[in-house]
This record gives sequence, structure tokens and C-alpha cells, in this order.
Amino acid sequence: MSSDRPESSDRPESSDRPESSDRPESSDRPESSDRPGHRKRPDELRSHAWYGDPGLRAFGHRSRTRQMGIAAEEHLGKPVIGVVNTWSEINPCHIHLRQRAEEVKRGVWQAGGYPVELPAISLSEPFQKPSTMLYRNLLAMETEELLRSYPIDGAVLLGGCDKTTPALLMGAVSMDVPAIYVPAGPMLRGNWRGSVLGSGSDVWKYWAEKRAGTITDEDWAEIEEGIARSPGHCMTMGTASTMTSAAEALGMTLPGAASIPAADSAHSRMAAATGRQIVEMVWNDRRPSHILDRRAYLDAITAVLALGGSTNAAIHLVAMAGRSKVKLTLDDFDALSRKIPVLANIRPTGAYLMEDFYYAGGLRALLAQVRDHLHLDRLTVTGHTFGEVISGADVHDADVIRPWDKPVWAEGGLAVLRGNLAPGGAVIKHAAADPRFHRHTGPAVVFENYQDLQQRINDESLPITPDTVLILRGTGPKGGPGMPEYGMLPIPDRLLKQGVRDMLRISDARMSGTSYGACVLHVSPESHVGGPLALIRDGDLVTLDVAARRLDMDVSEEELERRRAAWTAPAEAYGRGYGALYLDHITQAEEGCDFDFLAREGTVAEPESR
Repeated sequence: MSSDRPESSDRPESSDRPESSDRPESSDRPESSDRPGHRKRPDELRSHAWYGDPGLRAFGHRSRTRQMGIAAEEHLGKPVIGVVNTWSEINPCHIHLRQRAEEVKRGVWQAGGYPVELPAISLSEPFQKPSTMLYRNLLAMETEELLRSYPIDGAVLLGGCDKTTPALLMGAVSMDVPAIYVPAGPMLRGNWRGSVLGSGSDVWKYWAEKRAGTITDEDWAEIEEGIARSPGHCMTMGTASTMTSAAEALGMTLPGAASIPAADSAHSRMAAATGRQIVEMVWNDRRPSHILDRRAYLDAITAVLALGGSTNAAIHLVAMAGRSKVKLTLDDFDALSRKIPVLANIRPTGAYLMEDFYYAGGLRALLAQVRDHLHLDRLTVTGHTFGEVISGADVHDADVIRPWDKPVWAEGGLAVLRGNLAPGGAVIKHAAADPRFHRHTGPAVVFENYQDLQQRINDESLPITPDTVLILRGTGPKGGPGMPEYGMLPIPDRLLKQGVRDMLRISDARMSGTSYGACVLHVSPESHVGGPLALIRDGDLVTLDVAARRLDMDVSEEELERRRAAWTAPAEAYGRGYGALYLDHITQAEEGCDFDFLAREGTVAEPESR
């Protein structure tokens, strides 16, 4: 039984807030005048503008609510809670969220609120093409506008699959009504012939073995049957578990919520407890702007690094912070990465899976290991401080959640690189790479786009050796479009058969958090807008130096200028529709890939409800 229990009603016995000179400092705290404290009256609820007026419009709102079978005494004067649900029959990670929404609503009714379920677009990582990243901002816009345009006093956000977490939180932050997140939870462990399988990570591993000829088609079919055994998102430390854990570290979930497996009955109880919590949050006007200051985002980065989390967190947390009017940069990730070791022994960096992590104590136990580097006095959705909600968390398996002096990796698993190949920055999850590539120079073989890569990677005329640097361009925010997860470039079959399992690979793409290898990602500016990646040619020498945080090509500035003058921009993928809107307004990776018109300052008027 895990101690990672998401309870909201019992205040921990001790705030346990040690002072530490190692703790990051920040002055970005809410002013006292902007902190919650005043308990609202029913006539101060936002929904009162829809329901409480004696005029014609409120008559219409009340009568239409009666039309749905809801009597006046069931909803008038009560907080209206929007249950934003990303359930879909094409999203296996969220297939249980229909039931979780009912459990959230049960909690809302229990606490004296009125729940209304609001379906939202479901970003299904396994199925949506060309990339769910293309649609993250669409879900963020939808969430914001659902909460704005309807009589919503508070929101419960149901998600979990990769981009869903940042999208829902970005929308809620921009709207700034009381909001709390319900993570979908990881699926159960996979199984094949007595071996534990991890989603994503073991797909890449055994696909390479199949191409190398070490497993059969029958083996591959059995792995397919055993790797995904329950509802829930990836049970490795992929982007899903990284971002749900980041949401908890931000203080936007109940304590312990992110670690609970989707199939565990504790997950249902957490959903109902969340429904009760949001009603209390509305009455006390506890909003994202009271919770998400710079300290919260720095603590989320610390959690991601201690988890050995996905490189995608660098994009999503920057975008989320921008919505909170907090300046967060890649330099914040790199500075903390040099201090925070990887303590979670979870694939792909480590050996275990999220189910093991939960039973070992979960995220609260991990955070307790790094508490001296956290801001313990900041507010969470519970109304208690961050220090209070992680107080008393114990580690039950010290191999799954390592102590500070016995880390999985001595520094954070993510490094930020710069150089003449990536002046805007690039990232590498070096903890999941063969250490021999941490400092490496080799000749480039360049692929123009993903289709070119697929067609030519096994062309035996290409001069590819284990020391070659594989370059993929045309896969960034605009070039992808949508910055697909192409960054774990395949190793040529002939090298796999020789036993090669890692090579240095560089792209302006992302990669799945379940992926691994010496993959440099998010190279910025991207090639599609004329970044240096557009100018590199076959045979150019490329040097990666993780310790020095450098990524360079051995090409003179004069030669680069000649190549730049000859370069022509590629054609755009979309001439109309949402895709054209995306291409016109998407920012680069180090800026969070948000839409410029959503990230900027500005006011939005409340809708006229009468």
C-alpha cells in the first residue's frame, strides 16, 4: 500500500518548512491583496450573472436548466463546476475518463456544487497526425473559451495524454477561474514471457531487435498483445507522466494524484475528492494566479529533473509559464539540471515503471528527497503550502526512489546546448544516451525531411558509420508542421545487425519522452525559417560537447553566409484552415510553441449574459 494518498480534508500536522541557502530564490510572489481569503457569497459567484437576475435572460437560463431535469434548488446559489473532459473513443489513455467524470461530479454534488460536464477535444498521442503538438494550442483555446463563455465558477480538468496536460492548464490559467487537474494516471505494467514491458521505450527497443533479426515476427506479435494492458497513459517516464507530475509539483492537483495507476481504486477516490475540493476553492476564490508564480514553475522543473523526465517539458513549461506572466527560459532548466540529480529509477533513464514508483511512495516521496531545493511556503490548490502537502511522505523502495547520495544520474537528465548550430538553443536527455556521445565529433549525413529519412536511411551507398552524425531537418514547429516526435532517428539496419544501438542524432523535431539515445532535439531556430540547421551539408563535421553545453558545426561564418544567401524557404504545408492559423502564429521551441496572440498581454471582457 502506498502512502501517496491524495487527501484534501486533513491538514498535515506540521508545516515542516526548513530554511535552506540552496533553495532557489524568487521575488515573483502574489501580492497579499491578490491572495484568496474572502469567502464568496452566492450572489458573488460568476454564475449568478446567468441565473440570479430577475429579468428575461435569467428566466431563460433557469427554465432551460429545468428542461435538463435539474430543479432550481439543485443549482441556484451553488458554484457551477465545469468538468472539462477529454474522453474519447480514439484515446486509449483517456478511455476511463467518462467514469472519472461521474466520480468528479459525485464529489461536486457532495460538497454542494452543481457540476456540468464540458467535452473538449481529445489529443490522442497514438492516433492523431501529424502530431498532437499541432493541436495543443487548439485545446488550450477551447478550454479557455469554454470556461469564459459558460456560467462556470470553477473547473475540474480531466486529461493526461502528453499535450493534454499543458493545454488544459494553459487555458485555465488564461481564464483564471478556480481550477484543479485530474491526471488520467499511468496504465499497468506490460508483460511478455515473464518480462516487464514499458510502453514506448520497449517498442523502440524491440523494433530495433526485430530489424536486427534477433527476435521473430511471432515474438513481435506477442509483444504487441502484452504491452498495453489497461486504461491510462504510458507507464514509463514519458511526456504524460512527466507533465502530470509537473502539474502536481505546480500545486494544481491533489497531493499524490499524478502517481496513481489509472486502474487502481485510489484513482476513483481521488477523482471524487477533487470534485469536493473544487467547490471549496470556488468559495475561497483560490485561482491559478494565486498558485502559479515563478517559484511554482522552478519547483516543477526540479521535479521533472529529479524524475529524469521528458525533454518535452522544456517546451510545455515555458508555454505554461508564459500564460502565468512568468518569464521562464531554457537557462532555468540548465541551471537547475546542474544541481538536481535523477532520483527516480524509471524507464527510459532507469529500470522501473510508474506502478513501481507509486508503490515506492510516488511523487510526494520523491519531492521529499529534494525538499531543500523547493519553495515550501507557496500555495497549492488545497489551501495548504507545498511543504505541508509533501510533509510525512516516505520512500518504501530506495531502489525505485533513490536517496540524494545514490542517484540514478549525478545531475539532471536534461542539458541545454547552444552553438553555431543552435543559437536559440537545443536540448538533449543525456542521461538516456550512451555516454561515449557526450563528447563526440563526426561527419554529417543530412535528411531533408521525415519522408527523405524513411526512404534513404537504409541506402547502403550512404557513408554512414557508427561515428556519423545523422541530421534531420524540416521537422520543427513550422516545418513539421507541429514539431512531430521524429527526433529518435532510426539507426540503419546494417548497423543494428553489427550490434550498434546508439548514434548521435540531431533535429529540430521533438521525441517521445519514452524514447532514448543520443538525440539532440528542438534545435532553434528551426530549419524551416532559415536556422543554421537549414545550412548544414553532408560531410560537415559536427561536435557535441555536453559538459560544455555546445553544439557546433565546423563551417566558417563566411561559408555559412554564402549558403544562407542561396537558401530558399520551403513551401508551407497549409494554405487555409486551422493549419494556416497555426503557421501564421506559432512561436519557436525555446518560446514554448504557443500562439503569439495567446501568449501576449491583454484583457478579455466578460461575456454579456443578459
